[in-house]
Amino acid sequence: MTGPAEAGHDHRSRWPVVAAGGAGLLYAGLAAFALGAGTGYLPAIPTVGVAAVGAVVVAVALFGWLDEAFLSARVTGDGKPLYLRTMRLFLYTDVATFATGFVVYFYLRLAAWAPAEVPHLLSPIVAVNTLLLVASSGTFHLAASALDDGNARRFRGLMGLTLLLGVVFLGGQAFEYVELLGEGFAPGGGAFAAVFYGLTGLHGLHVALGALLIGIVLFRALRDDYGPERDTSVETVELYWHFVDGVWLFLVATVYVGATLCARGRASGRGCGAAR
Repeated sequence: MTGPAEAGHDHRSRWPVVAAGGAGLLYAGLAAFALGAGTGYLPAIPTVGVAAVGAVVVAVALFGWLDEAFLSARVTGDGKPLYLRTMRLFLYTDVATFATGFVVYFYLRLAAWAPAEVPHLLSPIVAVNTLLLVASSGTFHLAASALDDGNARRFRGLMGLTLLLGVVFLGGQAFEYVELLGEGFAPGGGAFAAVFYGLTGLHGLHVALGALLIGIVLFRALRDDYGPERDTSVETVELYWHFVDGVWLFLVATVYVGATLCARGRASGRGCGAAR
């Protein structure tokens, strides 16, 4: 990358902080709306308005961040540590986001949902999707290593493969949704269904954003914008992609496997969690 950092300028990005603030408004508005819908204490319009403002702020911040860090090519090695730190800050806020959904899920585990609410989640689609996402993290790591070694051709090929694996994962998730909806397991079908689609949908949104970022990296790689000392956006996107991969593994272990085992335990009379 080339730009002001080559002249020794200390380039600082405000967009990750803006994105985190917008996300806070978005989630607060959605939580307030859910609380109001359940209790009637909060009016719907103001809470939806807060969520909408948050969504707009997040969209603007993400566009600004993409332009600054991934399209405008302004950052060189001098600015890399700062951009990596801001990406980590963004991911920390994402941990809090996913943690909220998992807290709700574990609350349901300790309470009770009827076994009939849990369809057959452990399908071959989930297994294949898991292998695809894990493999994509491996190909991304190998691509970054190839770039460090100065092998631009191998870097481009592995980035293209990483993008393909991510897109196929999204296709697999869409197919899974079609299968579950065909079985009558819809987002409005109960508390567990709402949590399931909320967590998997949120993760799918993150995969889609990651695929977009990888596509941008690949596009720039085809223009020879990268090199061993010009790889800031490559490393920041790699951090994000590995995070998405880790969240998926935890999601599979807790929601897909955990919910299935819990439902089977309740069906056989052994119980699950605190509910007997």
